[in-house]
Amino acid sequence: MKAGFSIFKSTAFSLLLVVLVCATVLVWAWQRTPLLTAFLPPNSLLQLSPETSTGLVEAEVKHDQKMETNLKTDVQIMEFAPPERSENTSSTTGKEQYNENVNDQGCNYAKGKWVLDNSRPLYSGFHCNQWLSHMWACRLMQRKDFAYEKLRWQPKNCQMEEFEVSKFLERMRDKTLAFVGDSLGRQQFQSLMCMITGGKESHDVKDVGKEYGLVMPHGGTRPNGWAYRFSSTNTTVLYYWSTCLCDLEPINTTNPETDYAMHLDRPPGFLRQFLHKLDVLVLNTGHHWNRGKLKANRWVMYVGGMPNTNRRLAMIGDAKNFTIHSIVNWVNSQLPKHPHLKAFYRSISPRHFVNGDWNTGGSCDNTTPMSIGMEVLQDESSDYSAGNAVKGTGVKLLDITALSQLRDEGHISHYRTTAAKGVHDCLHWCLPGVPDTWNEILFAHISATSVINS
Repeated sequence: MKAGFSIFKSTAFSLLLVVLVCATVLVWAWQRTPLLTAFLPPNSLLQLSPETSTGLVEAEVKHDQKMETNLKTDVQIMEFAPPERSENTSSTTGKEQYNENVNDQGCNYAKGKWVLDNSRPLYSGFHCNQWLSHMWACRLMQRKDFAYEKLRWQPKNCQMEEFEVSKFLERMRDKTLAFVGDSLGRQQFQSLMCMITGGKESHDVKDVGKEYGLVMPHGGTRPNGWAYRFSSTNTTVLYYWSTCLCDLEPINTTNPETDYAMHLDRPPGFLRQFLHKLDVLVLNTGHHWNRGKLKANRWVMYVGGMPNTNRRLAMIGDAKNFTIHSIVNWVNSQLPKHPHLKAFYRSISPRHFVNGDWNTGGSCDNTTPMSIGMEVLQDESSDYSAGNAVKGTGVKLLDITALSQLRDEGHISHYRTTAAKGVHDCLHWCLPGVPDTWNEILFAHISATSVINS
């Protein structure tokens, strides 16, 4: 009997020790890690998101699956609101990491995807009458679908700082930003003016075109550009019309029907005269380089101050590439003289004519966003001429070609009321629209530069 009681007593004591040890382990584990994660397999921890709850993660998955299913057939998908971001973000993935990514000079803003954003557009196409030409304001046309306004560009593996008017004006305080190029450059200029003013009438803006010689020429229908100054920060935004990015001068100044020398190796006179006043310069050219335009404008190609005799440059494509390299190299040579200047060459904006060109029945009737794709994965620019021209220079590439190629639904198309029957505009963009993204990327570059120089 005594022996049995001793055995029972020993067993109970052992069990008590086991319970105490287990309790100690549990308390230690609880202090080190929440109970849920303490008993999860290690790999499961990688699937937990500190930014979103489980419900939101599931909503995002379902939303993405529905996007993939309906992308090519159902434009109504654009009416769905994107999942909201959780307010409870960890310190390693919130504002601190956002700023780190924004300032990351390794970010390729041209690589990424289009995402739905119901907070878009950045301004009203109805009300930006002060800056936006009616021929590009699709809200004032016959178009009825506006899903193309609800897309935002998201770079891959890095964040792009959100455009804010106050930040832009402050970073451009006492500075001048100039767009020099063709009608697509003018669209980017008008887009930025609408973005800064929110598409509303602004009394803070002063016309300073005379300071840059941008006045109505005698007998002309419009000036060679526009320049406006925001008085609150002394910020100037201007556009100068230069379709070929080279110097043009009349061959015979006494003959009103004279041809014009198109100096492929000489920058526009405007830049030679006013470059010292510019702080940010955005150049572009491309769509006027064809035989029809040269003949209509009476342009004759010159090199070295003489009519071109180089048979290779007689090819329009080669002449364009030669000019792009020439203007980029000239600007690059001027950067040491103007250390405050930040220069960009904007890659070409794609056309989306199908079954012909603008004058041969070409059209762009698609209205479904991202029907030809939503993501850009390539590292190099699709505009090889522009990409090669800026290599090894201080001129940066504002690469918008591939991301814009995905947006064939965003053009003016046949909706302009003044367009001839059957004529589509598959070159210019509806505003608000794709050029707003070009300016957001430009702002990201300016912001990154401002952080470095501050």
